[in-house]
Amino acid sequence: MGNGFVVPAIVAVTLVTLVIGFYGLRLARTTSDFLVASRAISPTWNAAAIGGEYLSAASFLGIAGLVLKYGVDVLWYPVGFAAGYLALLLFVAAPLRRSGAFTLPDFCELRLGSRRLRTLATVFVIFIGWLYLVPQLQGAGLTLATVAGAPYPVGALLVAAVVTANVALGGMRAVTFVQAFQYWLKLTALAVPAIFLMLQWQADARPAVTPPDGPAFRSATTVVVENRAALTFADGTIRQVRPGDELTFAAGDPVPAVSGVADGADWLLPSAAGDDDRGLFATYSLILATFLGTMGLPHVLVRFYTNPDGAAARRTTLVVLGLVGVFYLLPTLYGVLGRIYTPQLLVTGQTDAVVLLLPGAALGDGTTGRLLAALVAAGAFAAFLSTSSGLLTSVAGVVSTDVLGRGSVRGFRLATVIAGGVPTVLALNVSGLDVSQVVGLAFAVAASSFCPLLVLGIWWRGLTDLGAAAGVLAGGGAAIGAVLVTVLGPPLSGWPATLVAQPAAWTVPLAFTVMVAASMATRHRAPADVGATMLRLHAPEALRL
Repeated sequence: MGNGFVVPAIVAVTLVTLVIGFYGLRLARTTSDFLVASRAISPTWNAAAIGGEYLSAASFLGIAGLVLKYGVDVLWYPVGFAAGYLALLLFVAAPLRRSGAFTLPDFCELRLGSRRLRTLATVFVIFIGWLYLVPQLQGAGLTLATVAGAPYPVGALLVAAVVTANVALGGMRAVTFVQAFQYWLKLTALAVPAIFLMLQWQADARPAVTPPDGPAFRSATTVVVENRAALTFADGTIRQVRPGDELTFAAGDPVPAVSGVADGADWLLPSAAGDDDRGLFATYSLILATFLGTMGLPHVLVRFYTNPDGAAARRTTLVVLGLVGVFYLLPTLYGVLGRIYTPQLLVTGQTDAVVLLLPGAALGDGTTGRLLAALVAAGAFAAFLSTSSGLLTSVAGVVSTDVLGRGSVRGFRLATVIAGGVPTVLALNVSGLDVSQVVGLAFAVAASSFCPLLVLGIWWRGLTDLGAAAGVLAGGGAAIGAVLVTVLGPPLSGWPATLVAQPAAWTVPLAFTVMVAASMATRHRAPADVGATMLRLHAPEALRL
């Protein structure tokens, strides 16, 4: 039976987003309003807006799906996503705001005085932004297809159109109000159903997350396979399944072991990372990518330019740590409960849909279950809209100033249309990608390019333009190569697969090493005004009056 509440809920979120955006349009007049909201956003508003744009499709849908599929081994995703703001607080937030730059390319030119480095930074901002935008649009298509039965392209096109309109008409000023509202909507959309789900779990006599022989079907279930896989049944039979195959299970039947999916005790224990060198390497690489990648994400960094001063930027980061940390408790809970109530997703391969399907599976098709499912769907759409807005704003900012060369409101609006069109086309053609995997790769590219550039540019006087460019090209270029091989290349196995799927553990040290070595070899190219620039970055505003 279809859920008649879902479409109205999604429509309501979309309309509220447009209304808030049009309200912001009334306040956006200058180019500074469009790029950095005239640097007048308070820490509390800014923190909620950062939380709104940061908690993306990977956070709302992907983490729960990964926990359902792989268990505790993937808890480093939410830990790293939240802890990344600690690194940003310690090393980047205040000095970056004091720089006075509008965008990351602005900072590169201000610190090192190189137009070529600015161009290189522009390329990386656009690549990271587009790589991060694709899974947001993909998640929107998945959500609408799952909860409303709409064709996959409808959700992707809807989010792309709404976000492009909001950003083009209101810029950063409008986006700030939208994202702050959407953070609280997303938190509510997960927290309220979670309360009902825990009460239902207790009413069901607290069934085990992983019974002795793995998860089992709670009722008679027909599964339509979405991805090619090898299934091992309880009697030891192994069957190769393909997309479109239908399998029928009776109530109480154990879920067959799926190739690549943790089962039984393996799901509860971090065994792969502890007993296997490749698993341990992948874990360390994931920690590096998420912890250091946050400070290199253009759509996160651009928000710190909107604070009035460096002290406000630090306060913003502290509040964000709290808001993000609270949120990430919830997707983990959904992944755990999904092991009980939606085990069929392990067979279909659609584990990213666990957040959307769990309320209905646990609470049934009654009014309560349908209302909570609609609330979750509305929250998911808010996640796509808010993160896409931030990404599109950051990409449009550099496209307008560095590609089109138009530092005007009209130029920003044209750049927004261009910046939104490319990932929309890509999203319509890559519907099968793992949402969290693509986002994780975007973090790896950011950690391997902008993280070394910002840390060394802010804290080391010896950085030169050639050193910075060499490090960004070496580390960031290697990470981009890993992304392309993962998305477009043939399947790999063994160490090559691990090194490509989780590249940060070798691309981040590579970037730092090359950047330092090349800068020392070209120390004569250090900017003559480096002392004044460093004073500007580190001296509190009151001392520079």
